Amino acid sequence: MTWPGLLRAFEAGHRMPRAEIRDMFLYRGADTLLDRAAWIDGLGALVKVATIFPGNAARSLPTIFGAVTLFDDVTGDLSAIVDFHLVTKWKTAGDSLMSASRLARKDARNFLLVGAGAVARSMVEAYSAIFPEARFTVWSRSRASAEAMGLAVAEDLETAVRKADVICTATMATEPLIRGDWLQPGQHLDLIGAYKPGMREVDDRAMQRARLFVDSRATTIHHIGELIDPIASGAITEADIIADFYDDPTLFARRSDDEITIAKNGGGAHLDLMTADYIARAWAARR
Repeated sequence: MTWPGLLRAFEAGHRMPRAEIRDMFLYRGADTLLDRAAWIDGLGALVKVATIFPGNAARSLPTIFGAVTLFDDVTGDLSAIVDFHLVTKWKTAGDSLMSASRLARKDARNFLLVGAGAVARSMVEAYSAIFPEARFTVWSRSRASAEAMGLAVAEDLETAVRKADVICTATMATEPLIRGDWLQPGQHLDLIGAYKPGMREVDDRAMQRARLFVDSRATTIHHIGELIDPIASGAITEADIIADFYDDPTLFARRSDDEITIAKNGGGAHLDLMTADYIARAWAARR
């Protein structure tokens, strides 16, 4: 398995018929049960169930647990049970890597990771695959978690944002961390963390200053606070979202070295399906 190989699988998957997707969310306070299903005609079907318990950090346990089942497109037979964390790692990082491959400046060198969890660690590996000269800095509310990544640690978030070429947010923030007034011409932002209403990582001003992209309109616009809130306030409209991965790749692209771009990673089940299929095929090839 390689990151460029996964990007090719994503490209091929988005040339197939548009996925049918259904999400179900159940909440208990801060805890979430997420059930995602996808079917792509010609590729197969998938059901991914996840539990997201933010309080597990205090228990020295992972925040997320889950299971992934992959079904044959022709017979409906259970074709694979794929490791949940493997699928999530590659899908989540690959999603933002695909955006960065199209939107980040080709000469991008300074990468800022906002958040120091498992996703941030995966992004170091993913970005490095196509930006071999990438230099990474990490900022986290917890300095200990930032230092544990073994990277340069940012003392001040605003200063770090202003210096970065690519900014990747992977937090559990419910209020914006990144201010639009901090952004500089030519920057690209990969927004990963917010996954439900009531969660945001950047403010309205950031959304207004950037050209906006999403991995899938169907799993982001009416589902995630990052878009729900600025649309509701009138800061942006749905028409400001230029493209998703199903659109012509020439639309999902940087136009100039000076523009600011934002890509919202919604991580829909169709991307889990494409990733699980890629993993299963890679496993079968080694048997």
